[in-house]
Amino acid sequence: MKKHNQEFRDLIYVHLNTGSQYVMSYGIEFYEFAISLPEPLNHLLLLKHRFDDGDFNMHTSLEYVPKERVGQLIKDDVYSYGDFCWLDFDELDALDELSGQEIAELLYLGHLKQHLKRPFYSHLGNQFVYLAHDDGWFNKIYYRNTNDFYYMLGNATALKLSHLKMEKTLLGMRKKRTYPPVTKELLFSLSSYIKEGVLFSLKDAVHSRSRIEIPIWVLGDYANMDDMYDHYQQVRRQRSDAKLIYDKKQKEWQVLAN
Repeated sequence: MKKHNQEFRDLIYVHLNTGSQYVMSYGIEFYEFAISLPEPLNHLLLLKHRFDDGDFNMHTSLEYVPKERVGQLIKDDVYSYGDFCWLDFDELDALDELSGQEIAELLYLGHLKQHLKRPFYSHLGNQFVYLAHDDGWFNKIYYRNTNDFYYMLGNATALKLSHLKMEKTLLGMRKKRTYPPVTKELLFSLSSYIKEGVLFSLKDAVHSRSRIEIPIWVLGDYANMDDMYDHYQQVRRQRSDAKLIYDKKQKEWQVLAN
């Protein structure tokens, strides 16, 4: 299995399965996901992990992270865990209300990264189910509300660009430039592409004095990210299907179809 750790910061692949309400992705790591959501994460029930500071729930025999400790998890090296799977929940007492069938469904989710039934539980109030292997390389995330996905993607794209594009000051030092989020409405205009499986390549972005052009290729539906990456290598010299453009003067994003 290949690892493209160095690529995580400059490639984003997303494929939205609207019927099952999940997104397959490559390139967005847990900390980027967490800080790019419209609201902070609540308590997290851990299905697969290596976090050292979780609490134990007797009813489920699973560990969880209370809301006040989620920040520690965000800072941890979750990529090194291998498998990293969790879902959020509203109230600590709700874990004791899970039935044996529901606990079995959660164990199945963590083990096979597939659902037996729609993985949203009313008494947990979970908004997400996060299933990752080598976090950032293979991520499968269920969204109760797909608007949260588009919001997160717009923030994460701007965040990645600000980390990549450093500017020189008059003293020769380098500073990080910040960019406004790509609006969810603008990304929604690309929803037909995203439902097919699309790659945004900050790696191949063209920078000029007036704007930044990020090429977008429609690659298709991939669960094996080695195959997705190989496909990207084949098409990256070809004309892109669209471009995500940042106008530096207007400080606005736009989409241009090719």
